[in-house]
Amino acid sequence: MKANARDIRAAMERPSPDLRLFLLHGPDGSAAAELATRLAQAMGPEAERIDLDGATLKGDPARLADEAASMSLFGGARHIRVSPAGEESLEAFAALLAADHAGNPVVALAPTVKSTAKIVKLAIDSPRAMAFACYEPTAADLERLAATMARDAGLRPQPGVTQRLAAGCGGDRAVLASEIDKLALFLDAAPDRPHDLDEAALDAIGADLGEAEMGAVIDAVIGGRSAALGLELTRLGEAGTSPIPWLRQLARRLMTLAEMKADIDAGATQDSVFKRHRIFFREEAATAQALRRWNAAMLAAALQRVRHAERAVMASGNAGPVLADHALAELTRGVERRG
Repeated sequence: MKANARDIRAAMERPSPDLRLFLLHGPDGSAAAELATRLAQAMGPEAERIDLDGATLKGDPARLADEAASMSLFGGARHIRVSPAGEESLEAFAALLAADHAGNPVVALAPTVKSTAKIVKLAIDSPRAMAFACYEPTAADLERLAATMARDAGLRPQPGVTQRLAAGCGGDRAVLASEIDKLALFLDAAPDRPHDLDEAALDAIGADLGEAEMGAVIDAVIGGRSAALGLELTRLGEAGTSPIPWLRQLARRLMTLAEMKADIDAGATQDSVFKRHRIFFREEAATAQALRRWNAAMLAAALQRVRHAERAVMASGNAGPVLADHALAELTRGVERRG
């Protein structure tokens, strides 16, 4: 069945034995990761988690149904995460939904899968599955989400707080959830002992990665300035800032440059392209330089690398921000070498 945001959150927080598969597809990987975390929390801290990926399921389609029907080694709760998933998982998902028994829920993260994919149609058509499309939220969506998540954690946001939380997370729901959990712990808040959340608490411990900070990292990458990038990454690393917000902002910048480059290559004038994309006059010189330096193939490859870095950072058991730093350093050096 097709789920909306409220349905999928409720289903993740209170998993039903009637639902075997939660398919989270679409480009907002942070939303999928945050929802998958909700399922893990609902299963309990002692629950066993089995991690699979699409390549594994392609080679052994029956394994998913087997894992879903198996008991935990210690007899406790068990759940399965498939990440990343794609069309190669179709046979495995079909076998899971058709199996006689499956006691362990499966959540599949499919960031590159579109709504027209066969695995999405399979999940929508089955009463034993839920499909939810994860798209990047607007600023208003993030503010509403921040308010809801804060209330769920026992926090009462005061005026201006949800706007700062939404701006500080850079569009990343996992970062937003982490900040709210940190604030609830700091204020000793919980649903049964609510506490006011004011700007003083945000000033004390809240992450506040603004547009200027993210912009400095992005400008260093686009401009091929390795030394500047190193300084910015060191500063953000010392502040304990998640790389997800600026990776997402960089991806948006690359997509915009790719669209502009395609328009110019098709015969449009630079002035008309700048006007169409509403380039601020103070950014015109830097944008024009970027369009001369980057070609369509470079932009496509860079976007793919950035998306891969984002997925790697969100995956379990990895080196965290080090992966993003390494990917962006390599990318920036490549641009720098081109001059």
